[in-house]
Amino acid sequence: MNGMPTPWGVIPVGDAHIHFFSHRFFSLLASQRPGPPTEQSVEAAGATLGWEMPPPEPERLAARWVEELDRYGVSRAALIASLPGDEDSVAAAVGAYPERFFGYFMVDPCAPDALARVQKALAGGRLRGVCLFPAMHRYSLHDERVTAVLELAACQPAAVIFVHCGVLTVGVRQRLGLPSQFDLRYSNPVDLHALALRYPRLRFVIPHFGAGYFREALMVADLCPNVYFDTSSSNQWIRYLAPEIDLKTVFRRSLDVLGARRLLFGTDSSFFPRGWNKAIFDTQAEILRDLGLSEEEARWIFGENLERIFSNSREP
Repeated sequence: MNGMPTPWGVIPVGDAHIHFFSHRFFSLLASQRPGPPTEQSVEAAGATLGWEMPPPEPERLAARWVEELDRYGVSRAALIASLPGDEDSVAAAVGAYPERFFGYFMVDPCAPDALARVQKALAGGRLRGVCLFPAMHRYSLHDERVTAVLELAACQPAAVIFVHCGVLTVGVRQRLGLPSQFDLRYSNPVDLHALALRYPRLRFVIPHFGAGYFREALMVADLCPNVYFDTSSSNQWIRYLAPEIDLKTVFRRSLDVLGARRLLFGTDSSFFPRGWNKAIFDTQAEILRDLGLSEEEARWIFGENLERIFSNSREP
C-alpha cells in the first residue's frame, strides 16, 4: 500500500488506536445486562445499539477492518481488545493479518489470573501491548500487582504499556444501560512517573493527551523520554480547560514538550457501520499543517512512530 493523501502528499498512515469490538466483546457485555437471557444476547445488544454485530470469527472482523482501512489508504493499525478476556480475538486478527495490525489487550492487574493472562498473551507473539485502565478497574498504579505485570512486560523485546488517564467514559456501556463505576482518583498521569523511570526500556503510551490531565501528562512526558501521547478521539475533555485552549493549542504544546517523535496519531474508531473515523484524521492533519509541520515530522506522527515503538529495538 502506497499511502494516504495528506497535506504533505501521499504518505503511509497508521492508526494507533482502534477498538476491536469483537463478537466475544459484545458477548461479555451482553452477559452483564440485567433481565432475561433473551436480552443478554449479542443480537439484543445490537438491536439496542443500532450497530452491526460482528461475526463470531474474529478473523472475519479483521478482514472487514482491512477492507475499511484499504478504502482510506491506512496501512497499519493498533487493535485494542477492549475487555479483559477478549485477548484471543485480537490475537486472531493479528495472526490473520500480521503485516497490517499490532495487538493490544486489556488486563485488570487485580484479577487473580492477571499474571497468567499477561504471560500467555505476550508469549504468543501476536500481542505486544498491555492496556491498563486504573479508573475502570479501581486500582492505583503504585499497586504491587501493577509492578508484577510490568516485570513480565519488561522481559519482552517490544512490549508497549498503554495507560488510560483522565476522564473515562465508555459509550457502549452507557447505551446498553450498564454501570460504569469508574474512580477518577486513579486517573492522574503523575502516578505513571515513577513507573516510567523504573522501566526506562518500556514504552508507555498515554491516550487522548491525558484526557483532561493535560498539564500533568506533559510534566510526566517531559521527565520521561519513554512516555508517548496518542492523539486519538475527538478530545472533548478540552472543554474542562480554559476557554482559550483548543486542540491546536494542545498539539502545539505537545510538540514543544515531546516533539514529533513521541506523538502517535489515532482515531479511537470502534464499530460498524461507522467504521474508520476519517473526520478525526482530517481535523488533526489540518491542525498540524497550520502549525507548520514538515513532511518528515508528519511521517513520524502519522505512522513511523507507531512502527518504531512496536519494533524489536529496546531504544525508546
